[in-house]
Parts: sequence; structure tokens; C-alpha cells
Amino acid sequence: MPPNRSGNASFTPTRLSDGKYPVQQATYDDVNGVYTLMVLNTPAGSPPVFRSRDLQMARLTEEQVAAGENTYLSIDDNQPVMYLTEDFRIEYVHNVTENRPNPQTGQQETVIVRQQSSFWAPFAGALAGQAIGSMLFRPQYYVPPVYQPGGVLTGYGGYGNSYSQAVNRYETRYKSPPPVVKNTRSFRTTGSLRKSPAANQATTR
Repeated sequence: MPPNRSGNASFTPTRLSDGKYPVQQATYDDVNGVYTLMVLNTPAGSPPVFRSRDLQMARLTEEQVAAGENTYLSIDDNQPVMYLTEDFRIEYVHNVTENRPNPQTGQQETVIVRQQSSFWAPFAGALAGQAIGSMLFRPQYYVPPVYQPGGVLTGYGGYGNSYSQAVNRYETRYKSPPPVVKNTRSFRTTGSLRKSPAANQATTR
């Protein structure tokens, strides 16, 4: 399970009854590793928005797609898994941060100075033919590849049976931790992670 990653705002994971919920759209925010899914067919009284850090993903099989299955969220014993079509895109919100002194206290804190937005397609392309092969079709944790502005990010930076394993594979590949881990470490060092007033005015797609 992913560690408790702090961000610039409080986070409460969504609780949904065990079941299967079609996904309309999904967003990943690398400030805190939260996935936000817009889902259908939630029980009465439950919101149509599901938020979690502890989200596994898997690709739908060709047989499922041929049978008309689309991307959906499965909840089984409180464990969420999103099953994706090959071309499903997750909106990726990337946060650019800097260490700055707080104007009131003078203490160093990490500030989100800019947000950028792109899309991430974890299972796009001929990934099924790569080394991990059929492992794509069983639930695992995934870390996005290195963020690039514009276009669509395809594939993944790391994967694993645990979140820490996915992060370790990312660090081995890129020789650097993923942004969400950097942000967590910055938060622990400075005790604060907040947006600058201009952060909401510089979103790029």
C-alpha cells in the first residue's frame, strides 16, 4: 500500500461499496499521488467522484474489449482497481515546485509555482508485447513516466506488486525519484507545501 503522502491540502479517500463502476474520466495529481475518478452507477447517497492514493491498474483483455467492456473501477474488499482499455487516457496534473521563504515567517517552504496538464495512457501502444507481457492484465501499482509538457505520455515509469516496488523501478530507470516522492520529501523537510497565487494561472495542455 502506498505510504501516507502529504500534500498541500487535506485528503480523505472515498469509500464505495464493493462493485463495478464505469469510469468516465480520471485524473492523477503528482503533488500527492491522488487519483480522482468520475464514475457511474454509485449507490444512492454516494458521490460520483472516487479519490484514492491506493489505486492499482490493469489492462482489459482483448476478450473483454471484444465483449464490449470499457474502462471501469472495481472495488473488492475495499481494494480499488481500475481496469483500462488500451487507449484510455488519464489527465496528469504536474506541479512545478520551488523552495521559497515564507514572507510572514521567513521559514523555507515548498511552493507550487506552476501547474501543467497533459495526458497519460499507461497501456497505449504495443506494450503487451514487451517483457512483462501478460502481467499487464493483472492489477499492479504504476508510476507515470517522466512528465513531458504537451502530447500524451505513454507507458509507465515503474510498476510493481507494491507501490514501493513501482517507485524503486522508477528510480532505477531514471536515477531520480518520481515527482510525488520528491514533493513528499519536500513537505517533510519544510513542513509546508502550498500554491503560489500564480500557480492557477499557468496551466498548460
